[in-house]
Amino acid sequence: MNESTNKCHSDDDRDADDNEDVDCSSFEEDGDSGNKRKNNKKKKELSGIITTLLLLEEQEKCDQEETNKESTEERLSLDAHHNKRSKSTVDYYSNLQSYYTEIEEKDRVKRRKSRGVMAGGIAVATAAAATEFDDTNLDKRARHGSKNQEKQQQQQRRLWVKDRSNSWWDECNSPDFPAEEFKRAFRMSKFTFDMICEELNSVIAKEDTTLRNAIPVRQRVAVCIWRLATGDPLRLVSKKFGLGISTCHKLVLEVCSAIRNVLMPKFLQWPNDDGLRKIKEEFESNSGIPNVVGSMYTTHIPIIAPKISVASYFNKRHTERNQKTSYSITVQGVVDPRGVFSDVCIGWPGSMPDDQVLEKSALYQRANAGSLKGVWIVGGSGYPLMDWVLVPYNQQHLTWTQHAFNEKIGEIQKVAKDSFRRLKRRWCCLQKRTEVKLQDLPVVLGACCVLHNICEMREEEVDPELKYEVVDDEMVPEVPLRSVSSRKARDAIAHNLLHHGLAGTSFL
Repeated sequence: MNESTNKCHSDDDRDADDNEDVDCSSFEEDGDSGNKRKNNKKKKELSGIITTLLLLEEQEKCDQEETNKESTEERLSLDAHHNKRSKSTVDYYSNLQSYYTEIEEKDRVKRRKSRGVMAGGIAVATAAAATEFDDTNLDKRARHGSKNQEKQQQQQRRLWVKDRSNSWWDECNSPDFPAEEFKRAFRMSKFTFDMICEELNSVIAKEDTTLRNAIPVRQRVAVCIWRLATGDPLRLVSKKFGLGISTCHKLVLEVCSAIRNVLMPKFLQWPNDDGLRKIKEEFESNSGIPNVVGSMYTTHIPIIAPKISVASYFNKRHTERNQKTSYSITVQGVVDPRGVFSDVCIGWPGSMPDDQVLEKSALYQRANAGSLKGVWIVGGSGYPLMDWVLVPYNQQHLTWTQHAFNEKIGEIQKVAKDSFRRLKRRWCCLQKRTEVKLQDLPVVLGACCVLHNICEMREEEVDPELKYEVVDDEMVPEVPLRSVSSRKARDAIAHNLLHHGLAGTSFL
């Protein structure tokens, strides 16, 4: 009985083991299917993530294209607006010139008619007197009358024309006049002077009238340039050229306006792509800093205290330095490696710091429109560091790398400062307060910049006897850093200059 019982137990144990084997195999099958489902689920999730990333990338590309399109349209709109303003300004001055020409023509016709009426009356009176006297008395009276008429005409002429000597100008205008003295008087050679006269001839030439001859073009240009070069008062200009004071003042403004309208588009314009490429190469070869297209500087021109907005034109820094109340307007300029102006901004009040003048300039608008992407304009510590404005480090404790960078930046900035120094040496009217009205000053200063460019392009050297030092204080702007990316770019340039042996030689 026990054996049978044990046998039964052994049979039951075998059956249990068989059942356990079956159950384990089923569990293994269930685990494999679960893993497959999990893998499929992960693949689906990964596929969804990749699809989402692709969609985001595509959306980003579309947004970038939209941004570039808007930037291009904005730049085209700004250029069109600038061209429209330039055209309207030229049209305005052309219409104004036509208006004055028409008035002069009407006055000339009116004077001719009045002289004709006067001559007719004299002829009638002479004919009536001829019937009362014989031929002898008639001849005597005719001779006597002609003398009286000539004397009367001379007296009438003295009433509105003052005899003045223009012997100095006649001597300067003669072919035998020494070239050195001519250049000393007009800051340029005779060839450059003749070129300017030829360019302006069609705009400033006038016709002769019955009562007087028109002032020649060369004398008109000479009056303007000599006034800008010496800065002498109008009464001395009047004595030099034998003209009236008001006439000299009118000639200066007319010629300056003609220089701005005719010569500025030819000699003072932002360079094209080929010109920018040459400027980059020259600046990089001189300093080792790539993609520099200009050196920027802002100077002040002294003026008489204006009748309106006096506080805005008050120059506190010049007043403290000179111990004399000073008023000024600003001139901001960008120059190429030769010192030729490629952009100027003239006329903002002297109380404005350099960074505010920059923000109100056309150059700043051009940069915001995207025209200055990927290039640098080097400025001093008075300008903020931006994506297109490169300035030196101005903290107190500088590293060796930062010192080396400032050394190279200083060399580029010196180009602009030297250019302004030559500008003020040539045209001494910029060194002292002028008699020109505030509203006419931008035209006169613009003409000085254009004439400076002409002299620089034609390699007209400045007389060594003309000495003037540019002393303009630079104030650190309230927000010296306008872009984090520009700070990183400046650090990279400084590192490259030092570790490639392009800077830091003065410390070694």
